[in-house]
Amino acid sequence: MLTANNICKSYTIPGKRTIQILRGVSLSVGEGEMVSIIGASGSGKTTLLNLLGTLDTPDSGEILFDKQPLFRDKKYTLQPNALATFRNQKIGFVFQFHHLLSDFNALENVAMPEFIATGKLAPAKKRAAELLSSLGLSERFDHLPSELSGGEQQRVAIARALMNNPKLILADEPSGNLDQQNSHILYELMAKLSKERRTSFIIVTHNEEYAALSDRCLRMDGGMLRECGN
Repeated sequence: MLTANNICKSYTIPGKRTIQILRGVSLSVGEGEMVSIIGASGSGKTTLLNLLGTLDTPDSGEILFDKQPLFRDKKYTLQPNALATFRNQKIGFVFQFHHLLSDFNALENVAMPEFIATGKLAPAKKRAAELLSSLGLSERFDHLPSELSGGEQQRVAIARALMNNPKLILADEPSGNLDQQNSHILYELMAKLSKERRTSFIIVTHNEEYAALSDRCLRMDGGMLRECGN
């Protein structure tokens, strides 16, 4: 479903040398597969996630989505507006900090992506209610983010990420602010969703125990990916 070939990325700090972050990273993710990427802080995990999510541009390499080139010959194959539409329709994002809108309740936060895309509020809220209910949040529709626990906030964020039926969800340390029990529940939930909805997950984490709940675990080391345990 998603393939990245020989992705390289570097950053140049003004007045200092260029730092190579990714050195020819390649990976493939199948439909409904849950893949975890572990590694030390600063190893390039989040950088890779941003490149796969088209939030940043690789220096070189190739990214294919459903076998269609998305990035090739040092440029995206889509124009900026088309790329933004692709991102909105095909990819969901979950971050360490849930980034829920503080002035909107759980139902409104989840409905927002579809409402922005279609301008139709009623069907967006109906689907948001279905998603929240499926994640055990049917009693939290009208609660503001500040009125939810950390685990509930992240479940709302996952529901929002699922709102436009993406084929891929990219999650960056989604349990970083949760305790051990809620972290385990969150990873089990993502594993369940990947199987039931055939949604692919790529999850960046520093926790090898949670990564073991995935279908596959990869380690970022020296700007390259390798199978965990190798």
